[in-house]
Amino acid sequence: MNSPVEHNLNSVEAVSAGLTSVGYIPSRQIATAVYLARQLSKPVLVEGPAGVGKTELAKAVAAFSGLPLIRMQCYEGLDESKALYEWKYGKQLLYTQILKDKLGEEMRTAASLQEALERLDAVDDVFFSERFLEERPLLRALRTPGGAVLLIDEVDKADAEFEAFLLEILSDFQVTIPELGTISALTPPIVFLTSNSTRDLGDALKRRCLHLHIGFPEPKLEQRIVEVRVPGVSERLLRQLVAFVQQIRGLDIKKLPSVAETIDWARVLVLLHADCLEYDMVHDTLNVLLKFEEDVEAVNTQTQTFLQQARREADCEAASA
Repeated sequence: MNSPVEHNLNSVEAVSAGLTSVGYIPSRQIATAVYLARQLSKPVLVEGPAGVGKTELAKAVAAFSGLPLIRMQCYEGLDESKALYEWKYGKQLLYTQILKDKLGEEMRTAASLQEALERLDAVDDVFFSERFLEERPLLRALRTPGGAVLLIDEVDKADAEFEAFLLEILSDFQVTIPELGTISALTPPIVFLTSNSTRDLGDALKRRCLHLHIGFPEPKLEQRIVEVRVPGVSERLLRQLVAFVQQIRGLDIKKLPSVAETIDWARVLVLLHADCLEYDMVHDTLNVLLKFEEDVEAVNTQTQTFLQQARREADCEAASA
């Protein structure tokens, strides 16, 4: 009998249906990448603009497959002790203090210096054992029974040295801890790495991953996404607001609105009881859709034109439906 994970990821169609069931509307390309990641046991490097659903993809896979999500947020200066493991130094110190007399007795009763050193080595092995090991996200993902979804978020923000450190995990799903040896995953995790392309990633890391680029969706797909994520949005408003956003993405502004901003804007318009786009309401809420004042000013000069075009496109779409 197949496990839940195998059942949910046993075809591209099953992956697409599973993601949709938890509110993530995938393109065929996204569903295919997730399916191949599981079948080939390869990490997926997900690139694209901020807010297009890279992080949400990992969350959705964890949700519909029933696996725990283990997330590691990358940042400049991230090192092995924060990502893989560290020793519980406070606990080691406390135990050392408690056992001080016992340790002293062991040393005093040793017949020779060599014997004393051997006894000390044995104690050292005890203090660097599983009892004192603090798991961090990478190690926890490898040792989770039944597997997990590991999200290495914004890997491009980490240093190149940390990127090199990831290579053993991404290629063999194992890590080496000097005091304990090599630890391999019993069940390889499903790994997603996300990048906003703030720096170029190395060829060695890219070679170990399947590549998936998530860009801005086509109007039909964006409508489906908004409809699922914003219950209560009217069909006319849905078509108009997506058409309006699609036109903004053709401008040369500092930050183009992502799907996340489209969803936020739709929620705001529903809260304001909008049934269609009106000039004053668009003017008053553009700050939800756009994140820079100069972008708001640039769009304001085009608002009337964009509104007319959005209404025409929405009417044509409705007539052909």
